[in-house]
Amino acid sequence: MEYALSTKVNAPFAETVERVRAALATQGFGVVSEIDIAGTLKKKIDVDVPPQLILGACNARHAYRAMQAEPSISVLLPCNVVVREVDDDTLVEMINPQTMVEVTNNAEMRAVADEVSAMLGATLSELEQAA
Repeated sequence: MEYALSTKVNAPFAETVERVRAALATQGFGVVSEIDIAGTLKKKIDVDVPPQLILGACNARHAYRAMQAEPSISVLLPCNVVVREVDDDTLVEMINPQTMVEVTNNAEMRAVADEVSAMLGATLSELEQAA
């Protein structure tokens, strides 16, 4: 099993970030946190890397269901969505929700992971169609 779902978008980084936010919202996800990896690395250790942003995406209803099935699942929440510049494209990667099933070995997580997988898959499809 791949631990990440991804797609390349032939669009500038900033534009792709906005598309990702919109596509996540369409699927019922809110962005609850944001980490500017490139900015942080520059500030902390003075290295330059291409633009890279981690968006902490959360669908509260599904997060709650996952927590009911597996109380410690919060260590994997929210779902990380990474947007990073790669050459002339922008790569969008997100954790494969099936990882929650694999990590916990909890069959109750499967239904939640299946639903969230479909939602994130639809998010990636929207990004691919918009390109």
